[in-house]
Amino acid sequence: MIKVEPFYDKNTGTGSYVVYDDTSRAALIIDAVLNFDVASGRLEFALANQQLQFIEAQKLHLDYICETHAHADHLSAAAYLRQHSKARTVISQGIGEVQQQFSRRFNKPVTEDQTLLYDILVHDGDTLMLGKHTLTVMTTPGHTPDSVSYLIEGNIFVGDTLFMPDIGTARCDFPGGDAHQLYQSIQKIHALPDETRIWVCHDYPPPNRKVQLNTLVKTSRNENIHVNQSMSEADFVTLRTQRDATLNVPRLLYPALQVNLWGALLPEKEAGGQRFIKIPLIVDEDSYATQ
Repeated sequence: MIKVEPFYDKNTGTGSYVVYDDTSRAALIIDAVLNFDVASGRLEFALANQQLQFIEAQKLHLDYICETHAHADHLSAAAYLRQHSKARTVISQGIGEVQQQFSRRFNKPVTEDQTLLYDILVHDGDTLMLGKHTLTVMTTPGHTPDSVSYLIEGNIFVGDTLFMPDIGTARCDFPGGDAHQLYQSIQKIHALPDETRIWVCHDYPPPNRKVQLNTLVKTSRNENIHVNQSMSEADFVTLRTQRDATLNVPRLLYPALQVNLWGALLPEKEAGGQRFIKIPLIVDEDSYATQ
């Protein structure tokens, strides 16, 4: 029997999951989180350690650390967890495309062989075994080109493709994002059996409800405020495009992508043993030169 233990990082609104087979005790983690305070630069491992402690207490063995995509709103703990276990990291083969899109912005070289950073690069329809249970990869691009969802025993982990029905869907205005693709990806998820449980990567609840991290396919299909069954693709694309134009850059965009696009590894230490995150400056150079 497959069980899911959710963990929630309030600072970033992120849901991270330990998924395990109750018989074989095989486990995986989906969308791991590092605790990062951008104001102080302090990086901590509290949530990842809670997951490791849960795994130890339940006498599980961690086989995989799976990413639904390269997150732009939190730093991944995948490399940290791999260092503290024998688990292998898993991410979409599309990660190289996203890395290329941001390489120049961060002045970081493209890694030609992504298997130097990640243990397993997955494609649509690929499977991993968790005990005797099959985890199936479903490509769900739109939010990002590398977005995938993981389906196992009536549970699907959708990353940022879908949010809770009263929140809607993820943005599509990052490089490589595409609202048409997102709509089609969601149709694939909404075509699953009604009782399939959708586990989301984020929840930003309104004041009148508590955090919720899962819903049913039938509920999402009927009630999602951005993409329910009565919403056409053209209407969704218009809604999503107009909404994206009003959104700010995610607070942790630059720190997150510099880590998450390069294997979730921290930047190399520089002189004095210090690690640094770069923040590109957007400057009108002509105006600056005349001052």
